[in-house]
Amino acid sequence: MPVIIDAQHEPDFTPLDEATRAIGTGLQPGTLIIYETTVPVGTTTSRMAPLLEQTSQLKAGQDFYVAFSPERVSSGHIFRDLHNYPKIVGGMNEQATAMAAAFYRSVLDASIMMMASNEEAEFVKLIETTYRDVNIALANEFAHYADVHGLNVSRAIEAANTQPYSHIHTPGVGVGGHCIPVYPYFLFAGAEDRHNQTYDSELSMLLLPHFARRINDAMAEYAIHRIETIIGPLAGQSVLILGVAYRGDVREVAFTSAKLLQNALINHEAMVYVDDPLFSAEELHSLGYTPLAPEVRGEIRAVILQADHQAYRSFDASQFTRCRVLLDGRGTFDREQIEAAGIRYISIGDGAREQFDLGESDGQAALTSVVWNGGKQ
Repeated sequence: MPVIIDAQHEPDFTPLDEATRAIGTGLQPGTLIIYETTVPVGTTTSRMAPLLEQTSQLKAGQDFYVAFSPERVSSGHIFRDLHNYPKIVGGMNEQATAMAAAFYRSVLDASIMMMASNEEAEFVKLIETTYRDVNIALANEFAHYADVHGLNVSRAIEAANTQPYSHIHTPGVGVGGHCIPVYPYFLFAGAEDRHNQTYDSELSMLLLPHFARRINDAMAEYAIHRIETIIGPLAGQSVLILGVAYRGDVREVAFTSAKLLQNALINHEAMVYVDDPLFSAEELHSLGYTPLAPEVRGEIRAVILQADHQAYRSFDASQFTRCRVLLDGRGTFDREQIEAAGIRYISIGDGAREQFDLGESDGQAALTSVVWNGGKQ
């Protein structure tokens, strides 16, 4: 039961609150309740425990015990991750922590790491996901730099990562999923709630993660910028997005960057079509997309790979007879195969000099505008 964010990027606790109240109505003395759903720091102790007390008329830490243990698994690899990753546990007091640790030792082979409190355990998950978001944003910034200066970011990152202290992630057209686009906002919520209690108000606002979120969400607009420098304005032109899932070969669409790409293309007045072998045409319609129909293939002028499904490894680019450019947003396609079909191949940070050269200074200004305006022009 995930806690998600609303349109204002505020956490929506409604499902978790309802589940907690339901648990509270039947709560018995001596019970241990463990939360695994990722939440802002302080939620388990300051929000969930009081709700349990209200509905059960029992006292937390005395009649029942509350702990937090962050879920640390990814879709498609749950059992592997449960086995390989240490289980983090923290409780509202020492007894709750010990009880939670004993429970997980009884059901998992993984090692157990006990934290000092619920809050510290909650903080662990927010650190993990925010680190990845910031790392990807840094990779995307390197990609911007590479494109302006005619460098290949993938080769440069691969070489840099041979040094053991460099762990740069991969740039792309966006970040999706249940975790990375969502949980940094939980960290912000925790910091802002304590804004007046900290000695350093600037530090409390977590500026770097804020900028990382803006950079990663702006990659959709940057992808459109790359395409338009090759084929000109997209108004009235047909563009195909390959993959609406948030990750390759995972049939989930939570906070997928396909939506950001679609919105950016619509803002540029393009006609947008999608393809995804994991979803039926009816499902794509229900998700707010226009599925690619066979009769439209000849109208497609640009293709963007958003999800690197295995099925796309055999993608036949030659069927798109009027397509001029394919932007490989995940580094999946074979450049030679795409170009053999008469289609220009580009990727984020490939450093390719564009047909409509903006010039180095103008190009840098365009990229800066896209990123620091949050993808809005």
